[in-house]
Amino acid sequence: MKRRTAIIAASFMLATSAAGMLAWTSTQPARSPTSAPRALIPAGAQLLQTAHYRVHSTAAPTQTQEVASAAESLHAAYMSLFADQVAPSTTPLTLVLYRDADEFARNNRSRPWAEAYYLRPACYAYYGVGSANPHHWMLHEAVHQLNTEVAGWRLPAWANEGVAGYLGASWLENGVLTPGKSDPDTYPIWWLSRMKLTGSLEADVGAVRFIRLRDLLESSGPDINQHVNLYYLHYWGLTHFLFHYENGRYAAAYKQLLARGASTSDFERLIGPIETIEKAWYAYLLDAITTMQAYEAENGIER
Repeated sequence: MKRRTAIIAASFMLATSAAGMLAWTSTQPARSPTSAPRALIPAGAQLLQTAHYRVHSTAAPTQTQEVASAAESLHAAYMSLFADQVAPSTTPLTLVLYRDADEFARNNRSRPWAEAYYLRPACYAYYGVGSANPHHWMLHEAVHQLNTEVAGWRLPAWANEGVAGYLGASWLENGVLTPGKSDPDTYPIWWLSRMKLTGSLEADVGAVRFIRLRDLLESSGPDINQHVNLYYLHYWGLTHFLFHYENGRYAAAYKQLLARGASTSDFERLIGPIETIEKAWYAYLLDAITTMQAYEAENGIER
């Protein structure tokens, strides 16, 4: 029997419990300074209101409640994680949930291959029927929304996508989302075993299996359109490393970095020399890949 497992920090160990591609954008269409952005609500959508969200949904009521509960779990985890950096907000956030991928595709205002996206003021996603984790698309986008509308951060791609990937792919059980305890049935985690890092950093850079840290920080690496999954694994992996390497050695500094805008100069000042961090991060990714490969082999998973 396949076991659903969570990938945890600290050398990326596994804890057990029995049992595509994603796009996101905060790019907004041009509008006059006096107009407020408006969410695109599908016809026939029902409204579910929770403590922090207004969920407009064409999915089944039980599915809507499941996604709404997951979003509330994410909200609680986010506010706890960034308690010293982010002030609570009483303004409700907007989610739009479609019944299935086909309805989402017909209403998609992002890239044609998108599975979900954030376009202020709403996150748009569909309920993943038959998926082990049917709400992780929405959770990833909800992190972008929290970064933008609650924290008020303007972050470079590596940090914005890194935090979204980190929290959006975190393990959710009994209403509690645990940051750093990663769900292997979420994007981009399910691509981790395919990174094929060899143990030679320089060789992997040359073969475009590993993106230099400075290139990632400054968005100057290989064309992301040709290496989408590789980039999102790096975004997720760097944030996971910064929160959990050596029992959270860089966690406090990383939170400060995010609150300051995550510039390269601040990275070097708060975290450390890029070349030194790069080597430790590369080794961390190697360990993560090994753990994921062992999990897949144990459960007979082929990707």
